[in-house]
Amino acid sequence: MKTITARFIAVACTSILASCSTVSVTTDYDRSASFKQYKTYALAPPALGESLSPSSEAALRDTLRAEMAKKGITEKTSGKPDIAVARHVFVQDKVSVQQYTDWGYDRPGYMPYRYGYYGPWAGAPQTYANVTEYTQGTLILDFVDAKSHKLVFRGKGSAVVAGPDANASKIREAVTRIAEDFPSP
Repeated sequence: MKTITARFIAVACTSILASCSTVSVTTDYDRSASFKQYKTYALAPPALGESLSPSSEAALRDTLRAEMAKKGITEKTSGKPDIAVARHVFVQDKVSVQQYTDWGYDRPGYMPYRYGYYGPWAGAPQTYANVTEYTQGTLILDFVDAKSHKLVFRGKGSAVVAGPDANASKIREAVTRIAEDFPSP
């Protein structure tokens, strides 16, 4: 009985943690494009000024290679591929402000309003604000038809930037979720 309960708890915890995604992903594609013709891809070199750490770069390449192979599309290292994958990396400082008011109703036997003058009174509500500064990273993958130079698929992943290992993990998650939405040939 204990092993069944332990297994159930382990499965429940894994399911809960798996559903908590730290990466926000959106995708869109050209509905008129024929994805059957795409058998190879190549990762285009990054634009000037755009760079990833070595661990993040390796995570991007390895995950893209594995996920596209699941779709039957292989990486081409020489010659002209069917699809060029262009990546764009952006980092932006953000501020989050959350405001809440404590009206005092959570205190037992306490009524915050009193009869009389409506000014600063005993028990007047208190307003609090939490200000959080953070850095958001965005990775955009553009899949471009190499023959027509037409954008056929775009995936965008955004997450809070952290240390190199956490960033590599978030890049793996973003690329996996983007590739899952890539239309199967």
